[in-house]
Amino acid sequence: MQPNDVDTQAERSPIKGKVESFDLDHTQVKAPYVRLAGTQTTPGGDTISKYDLRLLQPNQGALPTGALHTLEHLLVTGLRGRLENVVDVSPMGCRTGFYMAVVDRPDPAAIMDVFRGALEDVATYDQVPAQSELECGNARDHDLEGAKRYAAQVLDQGLHVQESVYIQR
Repeated sequence: MQPNDVDTQAERSPIKGKVESFDLDHTQVKAPYVRLAGTQTTPGGDTISKYDLRLLQPNQGALPTGALHTLEHLLVTGLRGRLENVVDVSPMGCRTGFYMAVVDRPDPAAIMDVFRGALEDVATYDQVPAQSELECGNARDHDLEGAKRYAAQVLDQGLHVQESVYIQR
């Protein structure tokens, strides 16, 4: 069984649909990390890869919404500026990190380097991009200093590539 094959994961999950993260054993991963969470092939033949960009250890911490929201703005700017074919960068509902979808299947180590660079860039911002009410759906809920603290914390801890560890059902 290929650990990153979302179709295989969906087949063994008791939950209908393809929810790879529900099969991940969150007690066996060590944040901060980058992990290839799965790939899909579009009807046109393109590969879309989803990466888990985990900042905090699951079930041991959560980013406050202001810092998370600001990191979303900063990381989407930094990641798209460093990597071609980024489809989306989205915060996790559990508030421990982000998902990034890209066209193709870049090596997780290369994604880790791009992610590290985007986190390093966070320290250089003196304002949040697209923070106005015109550009953002919750323009008042930002925390630039909090985002900088969390980015620095992750960089101090050091990133690694995490292999997927699935729940044995």
